Amino acid sequence: MKLRIGLFAALAFAALIGASIWATGHQGIFTAIKDLIANPAAGNNPWFVATLFDTYFAFLWFWLWIAYKETSWLSRGLWLIAVLVTGNMAMAVYALIQLYKLPADAAIEDFLLRRPR
Repeated sequence: MKLRIGLFAALAFAALIGASIWATGHQGIFTAIKDLIANPAAGNNPWFVATLFDTYFAFLWFWLWIAYKETSWLSRGLWLIAVLVTGNMAMAVYALIQLYKLPADAAIEDFLLRRPR
C-alpha cells in the first residue's frame, strides 16, 4: 500500500512539475494572468469556468482530509494556502509526507485516518 500510494504521489508531483515547467516555457504564469486580465473574454469560456470550479472544489475536498489529519489550526491554514496556490503539487507533497511518517507495513487506514496523539 505504502509503495503504491507513494509511487502515485511522486509520479503526480513529477508530472505536475514537468507540465508547469513546459507551460512556463511557452508562456509565463504572470503573462498568462496579465493576458486574461487584458482580455477577460478569453476566460469566459463556460468550460474554462466549470473546470476552475471543479478543480477548486476538489482542492477543498482534499483539504478537508488534511484538516482532519492535522491538529493545529496554523498547519491547517498553511496547507490550505499551499493547496489553493499550488494545487495538486501540494497535495502530492502532503501525501508523501504522510507516507514517510508511516512504517513499511502500514495499512491504508494508517494513511487515511488521524493517528491518536
